[in-house]
Amino acid sequence: MNSFTFTQATAVASAVQDKAAHEDAAYIGGGTNLIDLMKENVARPTHLIGLKKLGLDAIEALPGGGLRLGALATNADTAYHPEVEQRYPLLNQAILAGASPQLRNMATDGGNLMQRTRCYYFYDLATPCNKREPGSGCSAIGGYTRVHAILGASEHCIATHPSDMCVALAALDTTVRVSGPNGERTIKFEDFHRLPGDQPERDNTLEPGELITGLDLPAKGFEKNFSYLKLRDRSSYAFALVSVAAALELDGDTITDARLALGGVAHKPWRDKGAEALLIGQPATADTFLRVAAKVLAGAKGQGTNNFKIELAKRAIVRALKQATEMNQAFDANAFQNSNP
Repeated sequence: MNSFTFTQATAVASAVQDKAAHEDAAYIGGGTNLIDLMKENVARPTHLIGLKKLGLDAIEALPGGGLRLGALATNADTAYHPEVEQRYPLLNQAILAGASPQLRNMATDGGNLMQRTRCYYFYDLATPCNKREPGSGCSAIGGYTRVHAILGASEHCIATHPSDMCVALAALDTTVRVSGPNGERTIKFEDFHRLPGDQPERDNTLEPGELITGLDLPAKGFEKNFSYLKLRDRSSYAFALVSVAAALELDGDTITDARLALGGVAHKPWRDKGAEALLIGQPATADTFLRVAAKVLAGAKGQGTNNFKIELAKRAIVRALKQATEMNQAFDANAFQNSNP
């Protein structure tokens, strides 16, 4: 049993101060990932700072037409919020594709960004892991790699980011709001998560003590032509082998704007702006989509057991873009939750 102390923060400033005052402290919101890590002895914080009373659970309209998601809004409340369902259905789809209803009722939006990898070796204390213990080595390289990265990996780590929600947030050009010892700042979503490089223990670009306070969605939600496709080993409560968030703006059959982000393939949600640029001005056809898929996966590298993910990702991109093109009716969230493979 690892003992720890606990305080319940009532203001963002006091939460930040409390974390600075305790070595090896951690923030806790819904706790759906941190508690598991503590049970497995992967995380051993000596002090927990509860965030539930900070009042950061609102979902509010922004000047200019955007939407702010409070960091402590639950995944379930976010997915079923009328503004999200109507204006950001891609995000609605991605959230409902993740976890289970019970977990979505507890998990917070800010906490979703902070999830740690589900790499088998990260959770196995008997094996070396650079993410868990820097400099110890990566047991996944040369090991069983079915769920591991094919893009952006390094010689130090081939883990993947587990979130579905974050793939949609990446595609939507979300902005992350944070508060810390040096005040408030914003981070572009594409800059929030890191590739492993030679510091795989660092999942994101937060500075010590910083706390996520909200997520700002821009006005454009691509509500007419979108698709979140998740391919996994079973139809529910499983992490993605490959997922694709696709969003298009069309003028007839011509693509005038496009977003494309992948999950399950890298240490962070993978967005290729060069591939998006190839779509713009082109006809929404299978040939166009195949060229774009080839561009996204041009630098992909398998590790043996996960070689299949390269071709799977190409096909998933084509399928997701085709689904986004062919949408002719409003998205039914309940139908998706009951039938999405």
